[in-house]
Amino acid sequence: PERMAGELPDLDLAHPWDLAADDAIDIATACEAAGLESDPRLGNSEGATVNTHWRQRVYGNSHGFIGAYPSTSHSVSCVLIAGDNGEMERDYWYSSARSPADLESPDAIGRTAAERTLRRLGAVKLDTRQAPVIFAADIARGLFGYFLSAIRGASQYRRSSFLLDASGQQVFPEFLRASERPHLPRGPASAPFDGEGVATADRELVEAGVLRGYLLSSYSARRLGLETTGNAGGVHNLLISHSERDLDGLLGLMGTGLYVTELMGQGVNGVTGDYSRGASGFWVENGKIAYPVHEITIAGNLRDMYRGIVEVAGDVDRRGGVQTGSVLIDRMTIAGN
Repeated sequence: PERMAGELPDLDLAHPWDLAADDAIDIATACEAAGLESDPRLGNSEGATVNTHWRQRVYGNSHGFIGAYPSTSHSVSCVLIAGDNGEMERDYWYSSARSPADLESPDAIGRTAAERTLRRLGAVKLDTRQAPVIFAADIARGLFGYFLSAIRGASQYRRSSFLLDASGQQVFPEFLRASERPHLPRGPASAPFDGEGVATADRELVEAGVLRGYLLSSYSARRLGLETTGNAGGVHNLLISHSERDLDGLLGLMGTGLYVTELMGQGVNGVTGDYSRGASGFWVENGKIAYPVHEITIAGNLRDMYRGIVEVAGDVDRRGGVQTGSVLIDRMTIAGN
């Protein structure tokens, strides 16, 4: 009972958007048009989407706890298709926020989607090789998502994790820190209490590359002979430490290698850590993007990939519960022709 949340902090999570359906249609149409009108090669789209959600969460339990807080989330997205010389490519962009005032403009979202789509035209396959790999910031969070899954209490007590009994072990390079910050104002995963009413609190999950503990609910904690960490329902805003180097600087640091901007498939084994996924992106030479690539597979083992992180750039994507910049890994296998 003493772990239940007391006075709940105001996390500034509720910003309702009084948006009529016709106004939402106008926003989506403007977003799509801004992209399609930017280049004649953009001949079609998979549409633009406007979402707005308002939620009131109320939770009570037999400890005598009852707590409630409202939250909102809003997003605008656009998916475009480009064609040139019989070749078709697609890409997208989106903006999401607690407050509609924090969203990117529809025009900016459409134009970014157009730029991302056009730069993929002319993509080729690579020959099979080993090379350094950069994961773009918006997909790099997935790398840390597998880490979070591996240190969940359920994965530990079921003995089904590639990071089994890893608390206290060096999992990442010494420069890397992963901090949980559940009380960030307007944070995408902020919450005053977890799924069981346990008060959330700041926590260093990884320090100097060393795992400091697991993500535990009260049940998984009891199974492991530990105490809940306030993570029933997941992690609350995991911030990955980063350098001041921007993406261009990270490409320069890599020199020659693969810059991955999209991943496909689910070829990741949570027990062994074996990682193999379809990918597309860009081949980089002399620190500059040389040409787009597609229909390749990147493979490795997550333990080796984590220890092989060279640097995390400062281009942090703050649109999700895991916030990280682009990640450079020293070497992976790239399978192509």
